Amino acid sequence: MTTTLPAPAVPAAAPKRRWPKPTLLIGLLLLLLLVTAALFPGLYTRISPTDFDYQAILRPPHAAHPFGTDNFGRDVLSRVIYGTRIDLQIALFTTLFPFIFGTLLGSLTGFLGRWSDALVGRIADLVVVFPFLVLVIAIVAVLGPGLTNMYIAVSAVGWVSYWRLTRGEVMAQKRAEYAQAARVLGYSPARVLLRHLLPNAVTPAIVYLMTDMSLGILLGASLGYLGLGAQPPTPEWGVMVSDGKNFMATAWWISTFPGLALTVAGVSFSLIGDGLADLLRPRQ
Repeated sequence: MTTTLPAPAVPAAAPKRRWPKPTLLIGLLLLLLLVTAALFPGLYTRISPTDFDYQAILRPPHAAHPFGTDNFGRDVLSRVIYGTRIDLQIALFTTLFPFIFGTLLGSLTGFLGRWSDALVGRIADLVVVFPFLVLVIAIVAVLGPGLTNMYIAVSAVGWVSYWRLTRGEVMAQKRAEYAQAARVLGYSPARVLLRHLLPNAVTPAIVYLMTDMSLGILLGASLGYLGLGAQPPTPEWGVMVSDGKNFMATAWWISTFPGLALTVAGVSFSLIGDGLADLLRPRQ
């Protein structure tokens, strides 16, 4: 009599390690360059961004002033370097407050549902009826120009996107088996939400945060260009572009170099967002 032995169990293949995409590394490198310029501007220039030199008005790029000078004789390189601090601050504060508020509110309404979700949903619908930039400009016009009022205006409008992302993820996660098991074990609703659902639902909001930072810099530059953001003589890139718009034919460097800085900052955050989206995407 022949006995058939069971086939030996084949161990499951270990999941492959997911390495960061080159886009993420390039974005981080560009961001590191910008952060270094913001924290240690003296490494790049020794000239104050507000010093006037009436002997060097509208000078083109040369050895003493690699980015040229503006219509007041101020060094454009120095203003671009010191403007990095202001624009990174704008990118952070125009997204951090909406991210925190929208994520917490979205997780709460997605978990509770019913009347709270319906109430916040109607408020969000009321906000998105108006174009984002138009509503922000209207709020800043009422409160007055300045960075603080700009942060208030963006926070009052920008939370909706984070609320929608987190709400949808929490509603999907709370039906998962691990969430049901946590409730069966008798965990409190607060523990189920904060320790189990929210960490698994916040990933899309984090990815969107990086992309939103690039939009925040462009928004700050747009409001600065319109005179509603940072106020002169603050070295902010949007203000610098606005200052040079009347000299494009004769002094193109006044607007060009801060515009290039805006491009580099926007590209860095976009590359980081794209790399994080791939890195944090669930494995199939």
